[in-house]
Amino acid sequence: MTEKNKIAIVTGAGTGVGRAASLALMHAGFTVALAGRRKEKLEETQSLGPAGKALVVPADMTDAGSIAALFAKVMETHGRLDLLFNNAGMGTPAMPFEDLTLAQWQAVVDTNLTAAFLCTQHAFRIMKDQTPRGGRIINNGSISAHAPRPFSAPYTSTKHAITGLTKATNLDGRAYDIAVGQIDIGNAATPMTDRMVDGVLQPDGRKMPEPRMDSKAVGDAVAYMAGLPLDANVLFMTVMASKMPFVGRG
Repeated sequence: MTEKNKIAIVTGAGTGVGRAASLALMHAGFTVALAGRRKEKLEETQSLGPAGKALVVPADMTDAGSIAALFAKVMETHGRLDLLFNNAGMGTPAMPFEDLTLAQWQAVVDTNLTAAFLCTQHAFRIMKDQTPRGGRIINNGSISAHAPRPFSAPYTSTKHAITGLTKATNLDGRAYDIAVGQIDIGNAATPMTDRMVDGVLQPDGRKMPEPRMDSKAVGDAVAYMAGLPLDANVLFMTVMASKMPFVGRG
């Protein structure tokens, strides 16, 4: 089976990395189900790609029923699933750790970790039973899966947890020809990182602008991972702005 008739789901596909990955996958021949909360943003992503290569499916990643409906819609429309990119994510405003509320913590855990768990479960159930069997799951980790920024405990904790989910599901997926990998992204130019232009808090208390990179580089990396045959897998890949503070950060 070629990419020309492979089916993908991208969560958080309306903006940023999700949009860049969706467009790269469409240009690589995948038909992509674009999932996210805002229908107009998903339609914008669809309009930027090749005609007929996208399906818009509004979905709330904090709602288990909405996630189930997303996968049901893809199966109803296409009858199989070859790729899942668990990309949807959020953080909290920068504030002292002790001032975070339980509600803020839970919102990040629900969106970044529980949604990825639920989406991966649905993907496993589909991929193990389809013909040809198997598929690929790519998780959006982050540089924060390795090193935190100041005042980022909920986001950093969930991204470290995504690394555990990647490893565990990679192991459990072997029996079904499901390959699982993770892309750790640093400072892609997206709405989420716009604040970096004016300066973000550093570990020494200074505010400093940080270099960013075109999000297309991330989309192309996801498409590379997605295009591999199932007997090969990128388990972890770091794609980052070359001059961002990460190596030696803090």
